[in-house]
Amino acid sequence: MPGNVDDVDQIPHEFWMKKAVDQAIEAFDHQEVPVGCVIVHRGRIIAAAWNQREMLQDPTAHAEMIAITQAAETLGSWRLLDCVLYVTLEPCPMCAGAIVQARIPTVVYAASDPKGGACDTLYQITSDERLNHTCTVIGGVMQEDSRSLLQEFFRQQRALGKK
Repeated sequence: MPGNVDDVDQIPHEFWMKKAVDQAIEAFDHQEVPVGCVIVHRGRIIAAAWNQREMLQDPTAHAEMIAITQAAETLGSWRLLDCVLYVTLEPCPMCAGAIVQARIPTVVYAASDPKGGACDTLYQITSDERLNHTCTVIGGVMQEDSRSLLQEFFRQQRALGKK
């Protein structure tokens, strides 16, 4: 793993997305919708989280929201400059809004979300120039891994008569 800023651009997005997928697997193992997120700052992970809505009974406990809070605490600033957020599912409107508010410059996601995606699919919150900050957004990184995990989770939930 890289140790300094100069190495950051040499690491493929798949490397970091795999870390987010690992977080999604953790969510899956806890019967949460398998979405995982990591935030990378200058070549190191400063936040890692998975969905915890059921566990915390908190509708805002999305992986991105938890990771953004962790990253702000780690950096001692709400401005998450020089960060890249990796998430296994395209952020929803709430999370996209938090990404904009945190000034995160780059978002990389795996699977698009046709029912709630707010970076590309339904809305383009992160690139809306009417807002005070915009992000570079890269979608489709390790899309099949994320999609398969989500599909398996919801297949199991349906078999149990849930969700």
